[in-house]
Amino acid sequence: MQLVKDKEIVNDTWRYVPEDADLGEGDITVSLARWKSDQQSLLNHKGKVGLRLLPSDGVDSIVDDLDNIQLIELEFPDFADGRLFSHAWLLRSRYNYHKEIRAIGHYIPDQVFYLSRVGVNAFLPAKSSDLPFVLANLNDFTVKYQNSVN
Repeated sequence: MQLVKDKEIVNDTWRYVPEDADLGEGDITVSLARWKSDQQSLLNHKGKVGLRLLPSDGVDSIVDDLDNIQLIELEFPDFADGRLFSHAWLLRSRYNYHKEIRAIGHYIPDQVFYLSRVGVNAFLPAKSSDLPFVLANLNDFTVKYQNSVN
């Protein structure tokens, strides 16, 4: 599978591990609930560990853990919920998280430019055929009126 990361199409090396599944090896992401319940085994995992956040998850609860989290996935259940924009902005500007922040789920290509302005640097669209649109939308505007985190 491929995604857009840092304005390039690259291969995705991460996989999401559901709540009751074995961690296995390699680079994985888990839910906030699993991170909280299995943190010690995740810290000993062979491979990188990332966290998948929903709009209802707060970033304040993971601030002390950010050094151990290599990727944060922001899962958009639908394109009408903007709380994940705030999560990305807080991670970058308030908590100085400099690793990958990835948008996944039901965001729309028109939101990609704005997501990048608040700190998202990777995009995994639901359909791989949308990769060229995502990449093109990162350059939608050349004049910016507001400050951003990038």
